[in-house]
Amino acid sequence: MNLQPYLKNELVKLKPLSVNDFDVLFNIASDPEIWEQHPDRLRYERDVFQKYFDSAIESKGAFLIIDNSTNKIIGSTRYYDFDEAKKEVAIGYTFITTKYWGTDYNKALKKLMLDNAFRYVEKVLFHIGENNIRSQKAVGKLGAIFIEKKDKSLTYAISKVDWQSKQ
Repeated sequence: MNLQPYLKNELVKLKPLSVNDFDVLFNIASDPEIWEQHPDRLRYERDVFQKYFDSAIESKGAFLIIDNSTNKIIGSTRYYDFDEAKKEVAIGYTFITTKYWGTDYNKALKKLMLDNAFRYVEKVLFHIGENNIRSQKAVGKLGAIFIEKKDKSLTYAISKVDWQSKQ
């Protein structure tokens, strides 16, 4: 599975994240409201965001999320924990600017990533902070089901069969 393909649909395109994207992405991420329900609520601070960004680059599965209509960067997401033997991958570390909350953009983004992932795997996982109600609701709308709780993280999953039956 290529963890950083270029992907595009009617609303968004995903471009592989590069080290040169730090400033533009931090500018977006510096809004404290984005991180209110996140376990790492200080991610809007430069040094905390730098750690997030560095791990995104190291993952070799991270993307910029770009609004097709404006060609502006609106956030970031990634594939991670790809397990070829288990035929599963996780999608997460996603954030988008508050302007796009409650719109079809997150759903379009996840659909794009799920459609691509299910070309290679049988299951997609989502790890979500226990207090991140927005993300829990969002993956529930996609058809993901709660699997387990570890520490302060909840795991949701959706199978290829279930995803395809909803399309």
